Amino acid sequence: MPEEPRFDTVAKAESTPDTPQPFAELGMKEDEYDRVRDILGRRPTSAELAIYSVMWSEHCSYKSSKVHLRQFGEKAPESDALLVGMGENAGVVDVGDGYAVTFKIESHNHPSYVEPHQGAATGVGGIVRDILTMGARPVAVMDALRFGPADAPDTRRVLPGVVSGISFYGNCLGLPNIGGEIGFDAGYAGNPLVNALCVGVMRHEDIKLAQAPGPGNKVVLFGATTGPDGIGGASVLASATFDEESHAKRPSVQVGDPFLEKLLIECSLELFAKDLVVGIQDLGAAGVSCATTELAAGGTGGMRIELDRVPLRDPRLTPEEILMSESQERMMAIVAPDRLDEFMATCAKWDILASVIGEVTDVTPEEAERGGRLVMTWRGETIVDMPPRTASDEGPVYERPYARPAEQDDLQADDAARLERPRTDAELREQALRLLGAPGIADPSWVTSQYDRYVLGNTVLATPHDGGMIRITDEGDRGVALATDGNGRYTRLDPYTGTQLAYAEAYRNVAVTGARPLAVTNCLNFGSPEDPAVMWQFAESTRGLADACRQLGTPVTGGNVSFYNQTGSTAINPTPVIGVLGVIDDVNQRLTSAFGRDLEGARVFLLGETRVELGGSAWADVIHGHLGGLPPRVDLAAEAALGELLADAADQGAVAAAHDLSDGGLVVALAESCLRGGVGCSVELSGDPFVELFSESAARAVVVVRPEAESVFAQLCDRHGVAATAIGSVGGSGLAVRHSDGGFDIPLEELRAVYESALPAIFDAE
Repeated sequence: MPEEPRFDTVAKAESTPDTPQPFAELGMKEDEYDRVRDILGRRPTSAELAIYSVMWSEHCSYKSSKVHLRQFGEKAPESDALLVGMGENAGVVDVGDGYAVTFKIESHNHPSYVEPHQGAATGVGGIVRDILTMGARPVAVMDALRFGPADAPDTRRVLPGVVSGISFYGNCLGLPNIGGEIGFDAGYAGNPLVNALCVGVMRHEDIKLAQAPGPGNKVVLFGATTGPDGIGGASVLASATFDEESHAKRPSVQVGDPFLEKLLIECSLELFAKDLVVGIQDLGAAGVSCATTELAAGGTGGMRIELDRVPLRDPRLTPEEILMSESQERMMAIVAPDRLDEFMATCAKWDILASVIGEVTDVTPEEAERGGRLVMTWRGETIVDMPPRTASDEGPVYERPYARPAEQDDLQADDAARLERPRTDAELREQALRLLGAPGIADPSWVTSQYDRYVLGNTVLATPHDGGMIRITDEGDRGVALATDGNGRYTRLDPYTGTQLAYAEAYRNVAVTGARPLAVTNCLNFGSPEDPAVMWQFAESTRGLADACRQLGTPVTGGNVSFYNQTGSTAINPTPVIGVLGVIDDVNQRLTSAFGRDLEGARVFLLGETRVELGGSAWADVIHGHLGGLPPRVDLAAEAALGELLADAADQGAVAAAHDLSDGGLVVALAESCLRGGVGCSVELSGDPFVELFSESAARAVVVVRPEAESVFAQLCDRHGVAATAIGSVGGSGLAVRHSDGGFDIPLEELRAVYESALPAIFDAE
């Protein structure tokens, strides 16, 4: 009689239905475990339990957010540009001339707290592979970062590691980092946000999808070997609340190799060019579990895998560990048998390890109705026999209870209008400098100088300008602009309005480059979905974004939800980070935010309307440590009009520089534009100088108009219905502010000393 295998098999699962299983330790609820038993008609094997636990984790299944994310499809505006929408690895939009662009933003928050360098590095690697999987060449990255107080000891531990991880991986890949943002707030202490964006370019006909069609086609795993790093990363790190034991989870953080990923990129692009791939998926969260179930579900529904054939870095790995490993730099392709030799030869050319680990199978009508059939063997024994669609597409869907928190009314009633305002010009001047030197507003060069912004040679705008811009091909002048924005203070005060303001700011940051906004991606960072107050924030936030995108005609192409961003019972301020992509026909017509010396004498105009809006403002936060009241009013029609005006003005050469108004208001925008161009400006304020300098009213920008084009500019403002007020001119050696009762001056040298010293004083000292 043959000896029974020591590992768990389907036959053993059928004969031992009462064997206790560690579903709770894997993050599964008891009712979820019971549902798996119902699906299979027996207890799961340990390998099947591993698959369901990671695929049904919050990170992979969106089980608490699906009911709200559906709005992005239900309310989606009609868009001729949208080629691939939500549901694939990344969205794809048509940018003209037969070219398409794919872009997406995702989080790697918890891993970046546990092990900052590798957590951030592999966040970049993962989002780059998502873009590659669509058939595109990755051409640029961005990042949106949030940390605790800049001078806090833990921030001084986490931030340098995160920045080194991003720069190490991106620089080694040879991808320019063209922008993003960085913020500091006590609410992110112990729970930083590391959101990474990538954009790629392809021809329309090059789009690839995550599917496994064609029975008999081979399943090929190629790239790095599979090791113990990252085992359980998606479920352990992204679906749990942080506590003092977080550092014990360090083995769940993946380890990246950007040099191997660079080879993997070039190898994959050659495979695509030779048409050797009929389906493709990267191995990110949930590793082999995710790739096999999603590819099978997206194709015939059938697949057979010999798990023994997976190349291992550690031969001691069990089947469960192989399935849950999130080792980086791996891809899975579906290849026709008659193209397999050429596929393998191409991989060998790039020194990429490739192994056939299975094949696509047909399914019976009954199996198809149940969700397909995925079979996996280990040492000749069947250890998985399950419907893949039940893991990839038919996981739990929770309608979590949500309720407006009781303290929301008191928070909104605590209006910033009660705060003491500066009474003299000396106080106005001093507070302007305090704002300019505040971490999060101050010069981010300590961070961004560690990134290569110009590698590949197609970057035309990058940090410190409002949006990043790249030329999409070496031969033409068509380009795309991108910006990411999010303001947790605004969203804490009003999640619906705050999210629309984040979207509006990103939209505006693209518009001030001269590009026309086209599409949206998002990374929604929130606390625990099991908290009704957090779920109310999330429900209002998604509703706000869906409504805004519908009104301005920019579809959501995909993104990421990151829950459990809290330490103990304290959640972060809700922080939806919104990425907007726009298109510009000719990058030579782009606008920068710098007041250059060639513009001396040209007039400065303020576009839009300024109101007394200080709730959630940088002034209230930096000067008074206050958060309360209501955020600025949203006027999406005004944002659209401003965007059209800026695009037309750029096309016609009427505007020479443009800078949006956001954190810190007019005074920060003027100071930044002066410092970026190395020349001062003088402005005359007609109203309350405090309100005009520090208000954060939305739908505003400052522009410098070419003297010979002022009449054209005036006609454009009339056509688009945008208020334009001449407030001063470019020139001088500092920022000169005048109003009816006086004014103040700040030399450029003083502005620069305050602006540029803030982060180095903290992190260079460390």
